[in-house]
Amino acid sequence: KAEPEDVDEDTWVLDLEDVEKESSKLLQKTRYAEKPFQSSKNRFAKGDVIYGKLRPYLDKVIVADEGGVCTTEMIPLRGYADISPFYLRLVMKTPHFIKYADDSTHGMNLPRLGTDRARMALFPIAPYNEQHRIVAKVDELMALCDQLEQQQTHSIEAHQTLVETLLGTLTRVASQQELTEAWTRIANHFDTLFITDHSIDQLKQTILQLAVMGKLVPQDPNDEPACELLSRKQDSAEENIPFRIPESWVWARVDGFAQTRLGKMLDKAKNKGTPVRYLRNVNVRWFDFDLSDVKEMRFEDSELEEFSLRRGDVLICEGGYPGRAAVWDERESNIYFQKAIHRVRFQNGVNPNYFVYVLRESADSGRLNSYFTGAGIQHFTGKGLASFLVPLPPLPEQHRIVAKVDELMALCDALKARLADAKTTQIHLADAIVEQAVA
Repeated sequence: KAEPEDVDEDTWVLDLEDVEKESSKLLQKTRYAEKPFQSSKNRFAKGDVIYGKLRPYLDKVIVADEGGVCTTEMIPLRGYADISPFYLRLVMKTPHFIKYADDSTHGMNLPRLGTDRARMALFPIAPYNEQHRIVAKVDELMALCDQLEQQQTHSIEAHQTLVETLLGTLTRVASQQELTEAWTRIANHFDTLFITDHSIDQLKQTILQLAVMGKLVPQDPNDEPACELLSRKQDSAEENIPFRIPESWVWARVDGFAQTRLGKMLDKAKNKGTPVRYLRNVNVRWFDFDLSDVKEMRFEDSELEEFSLRRGDVLICEGGYPGRAAVWDERESNIYFQKAIHRVRFQNGVNPNYFVYVLRESADSGRLNSYFTGAGIQHFTGKGLASFLVPLPPLPEQHRIVAKVDELMALCDALKARLADAKTTQIHLADAIVEQAVA
């Protein structure tokens, strides 16, 4: 093929993807020898402003530090003698110009700023010396913003490390006295530790860890030992026990204290009967259900009891997000479930909310993953669920744990809401200050 005239192998060839969106940072410089262009029509010289007219909201605009060629997705601009290219670049990066360019595009899939509309754009032109002063001040303030951002990043990393360290001490304590001392250290600095969504999420995970380890509420010696709750005795001496639990607790597999089954297979060609609403795994969220999009499937009368739901049933995702679970609360009657969901039904010896808290803690810690099958797309099979090891407390203690976890989670959610309100107030304050500064 014919090569463009006057383009040697060392010529800089600029592509739209070579410029980072928003920051307009040049990500790489490629030479013609590495990526030849078929056309040299879009030539630019040192000092030209190169503007990315494709998807202008990406805000890609640079000042060339040497000559070269660019793709047709970019357009070189050159101001007259008294227009600083760096000032021109600043104007083209303002929200006002970006909105104008974005509103002036044509094309649906690949919107681009048209030449005629670009020529009609209005630019506020300052005196030449003032342009340089503006550019210098912007560069100074942007450098300060970068420095503040870097300091904030280091501060956030240090804060996260501190939170992880202090919360980690709670789960490693060996006695009630050590636990009290660890909680006291955290409580004394609560207002400075839990100031981000991430730190509050870490606190939630720690609460669940303490709950399933028997460290959240005290044991009552009058409680009947948990081993009496099992429908059949289990020998767990040889099991790989994840952590130590109180003496009144027991490690138990799910098949020792619950009935499990998958829902009905969806097969439009074979399913017969009356269309009824059924739950899919997308309807099961952690601790809740989303019934905004519920489908219908045909069920025969003889199948309705088999795939029915009762208050207290735990529904667990088999695939999609394996292990995600919630307790059915009968918010809707005559609704059934698909094969993508496990239904776990207990006898009187297990609090279903406690069981879901165990699942969530196991998911957060990574323990639950060992019960999944599949490398790419994972599944929580019936066999995996049946063998899942649960740290089972006496039933009265399960109730106390659930009540305490609910109480603490509500406090965490309230703390998150306060953070969100504070952020909104901070944003409004910052907007007001900027508005006053530029008025």
